[in-house]
Amino acid sequence: MPLDRRRFLASALAAPAVVPLLGSLPRPALARAVPPAGPVAGLYRFKVGAFEVTSINDGMLTLALDQFPAADRAGAEALLQRAFQPPAAIPTAVNAYLVNTGDRLVLIDTGTATAMGPSLGKVGANLKAAGVDPADVDLVVLTHMHPDHANGLVDPAGTAVFGKAHLAVAEAEYGFWTDDGILSQAPAGVQPFFHMARAAVKPYAGPDRISRFGKEAEIIPGIRVLAAPGHTPGHSMVEVTSGSDRLLIWGDIVHAASLQFAKPDWAINFDTDQQLAIASRKRVLDQVAADRVLIAGAHLAFPGIGHVGRAGEGYEFVPAFWQS
Repeated sequence: MPLDRRRFLASALAAPAVVPLLGSLPRPALARAVPPAGPVAGLYRFKVGAFEVTSINDGMLTLALDQFPAADRAGAEALLQRAFQPPAAIPTAVNAYLVNTGDRLVLIDTGTATAMGPSLGKVGANLKAAGVDPADVDLVVLTHMHPDHANGLVDPAGTAVFGKAHLAVAEAEYGFWTDDGILSQAPAGVQPFFHMARAAVKPYAGPDRISRFGKEAEIIPGIRVLAAPGHTPGHSMVEVTSGSDRLLIWGDIVHAASLQFAKPDWAINFDTDQQLAIASRKRVLDQVAADRVLIAGAHLAFPGIGHVGRAGEGYEFVPAFWQS
């Protein structure tokens, strides 16, 4: 029946108050919740076809605007302000990804372990929280051999963390970091990265423990690697396919989402070949936007899952909706 405004107001005014004023309520005893011991596990599980994928957070680090040498200062500060981020401490996550194919556990990247300070190194604890014993991991695939991706391969004593796992890494990547000639010519500040990369893969160096792939290869059914060089010589992406579903784990295509989606030609100073890294980023962003591919990023805000859309002359990241 239609609402009679006058009748509604009259009945509301005539009705007795059913909620007493706060001051007249009896004061209950204050309940004090005990804070949980330790951080909440950085885990997010979702499905890609029949596969289960778990995003695993290793922690976070901060970048400075000065690390993007081509950035227009005023334009970059405007982008950071829009993202509520300061130019001197741009937050970036470090994420790894675990794929359960049903008969194999595949870990893509391993986090930093103890290499990069207390805000990082949480992959091991988060694997444990997920109920995964490192001894159960069958295959580790590295997108590249920087310490925030490879150092979790070993414990502080230099022993393999993943005792039975096979390691897969690009031939170009392995060759670069293990080449003594390249090491001897590297600046002194960069040489520790070579030593950490070598130490990380050393326990897996036997022919039955490591595979070195080319620009494109299927490692196991449903797990395919694709070259995206520039950030490092053998930087690779991992394509996960099950049925009609596809996920592209793109490694370090983007380091600062607030900047590099809008301005993909802004390279970071960590890139070994900045122009090649820019070309790879533009190619990948264009492809995943056109094909509407679900992507996962090592340095996108956890859980790092979403899509890429075109926005003006650049792109934008659209986080995936939570799968309960």
